[in-house]
Amino acid sequence: DIVFDELAGNSQCYHEVESTIETSIGPSVDRITLNYIKPLLPARRRSCYKNQCGHVLIVGGGRGMPGAVRLAGEAALRSGAGLVTIATHPEHANLIAASRPELMCFPIAGASELLSLLDKVDLVAIGPGMGSDAWALSLFRTIMQIEKPLVVDADALNLLAKHQQTHRHWVLTPHAGEAARLLECDTGTIQQDRFASVVKLAEAYNATVVLKGVGTLISTGGNKQGRVSLCDAGNPGMATAGMGDVLTGVIAALIAQGLNIDQAAKAGVWIHANAADKAAGDKQRGLIASDVISCLRSTVNFS
Repeated sequence: DIVFDELAGNSQCYHEVESTIETSIGPSVDRITLNYIKPLLPARRRSCYKNQCGHVLIVGGGRGMPGAVRLAGEAALRSGAGLVTIATHPEHANLIAASRPELMCFPIAGASELLSLLDKVDLVAIGPGMGSDAWALSLFRTIMQIEKPLVVDADALNLLAKHQQTHRHWVLTPHAGEAARLLECDTGTIQQDRFASVVKLAEAYNATVVLKGVGTLISTGGNKQGRVSLCDAGNPGMATAGMGDVLTGVIAALIAQGLNIDQAAKAGVWIHANAADKAAGDKQRGLIASDVISCLRSTVNFS
């Protein structure tokens, strides 16, 4: 205030100081827009083949829970992944393959059976419908030791909260409850300052973090001190089972197609939310996750 009072009689100096202050204060958050997304997903070459579009492995679907991993797998296919493999409980591998034959499903009784799959894929998404029993924990521990990019969601986040560790190249996708467990606090603390929470998560786990909710936030910080990004698309109809599983598949597919994990997290959130808005229209109540999957194809194609 003193500086401005002294300069009030000198308009040239006043404007120079004002300009300096304006340029020295940058935005604290980036809004994700189509202008950011579109260059990341150019039209494919006519000579493109499936192995050039990435191979996603999705690990999940514990006993009696085949739905989540199937949703994630189909979302990955609809978002452009060339190949999607599902590693799931032996109880329902055949059921998933029969309902969506484009998914390659492998019955996994134990962690050792995962090893033959890991060499063939570009990244792993883990967590949808996985549960928290001994079977799930053995798969979680095996996946956490690999060097390939990871997308960690749902039950895998809850296991991570109990068995904390870091990874060099991963995306975490918690909702507020999962975020609270990861930071050992309560959900109210997360929601009270979501911006601080997503940054704290990114730093604690050296990860790109997607904090889901109204105005989903993405922190690409970790040790890189990146800014927070905000997605303002989406609607209340998304408050239903399976939406997070779809998002996991979308982000995984984008990494498989060559986006880095920061780009894939931002683009995946935007694509997921805009597909949900297309699916809902002006009738949000009753929207289901499969409706969103049906709109992914039109959302990821810009030309």
